[in-house]
Amino acid sequence: MIKIDNIIKTYTTGKINLTALKGVSLSVKPGEFVTIMGPSGCGKSTLMNVLGCLDKMSSGKYVLNGKDISGLVDNDLAEIRCREIGFVFQSFNLLPRMSILENVELPMVYAGVPKKERREKALEALRRVDLADRVKHRPNEISGGQKQRVAIARAIVNNPSVILADEPTGNLDTKVTKEIMKIIQQLNNDGATVLLVTHEPEVAQYSKRIIHMRDGEIIDDNEVIDRIVF
Repeated sequence: MIKIDNIIKTYTTGKINLTALKGVSLSVKPGEFVTIMGPSGCGKSTLMNVLGCLDKMSSGKYVLNGKDISGLVDNDLAEIRCREIGFVFQSFNLLPRMSILENVELPMVYAGVPKKERREKALEALRRVDLADRVKHRPNEISGGQKQRVAIARAIVNNPSVILADEPTGNLDTKVTKEIMKIIQQLNNDGATVLLVTHEPEVAQYSKRIIHMRDGEIIDDNEVIDRIVF
């Protein structure tokens, strides 16, 4: 599914070079649920941006679904983001003027999916996150937990190979966090490969494997022993 080898990412600001990833290597098999943890500035979000084709590595190799995407140009990376990757962000990133249904349809608009098919797939995605009764609402008319469920529906609507979730429960209370993690865990049970970034140990316990990072490097990589299962 995912294999990266010796990934280095360096940012240059003026005369200052900052290396956020220092030779990171990692493999993720289809159907895994992996959490990436570490203190602020450790490189975990940078790693997710590289894996999600939102940012280019400075050097190294990245193979996704058997295809080397290390040297692809921006247009090719955008196509892979649209077809292969579903994103869930801490801040939801919903468009306020669009309805819930239109927000979920958006990735399919970019993918060129016909309108009727878009509507059917968006409704099915919203049913999977138990929001079929909110299709006409706008983001400011629903709760934070419901917004994140909309974001998850949007992430899965194109049936991506992998779901990348960056602090998906960071703005949510304990009760809603459990609800969101139950949905993500169910998606994984249904066959989705999930990579999740969090700073919360209790959230990491829902996954099957935890990777810890520090100073741009992976310092340990272990299976979850006392996993929380719904």
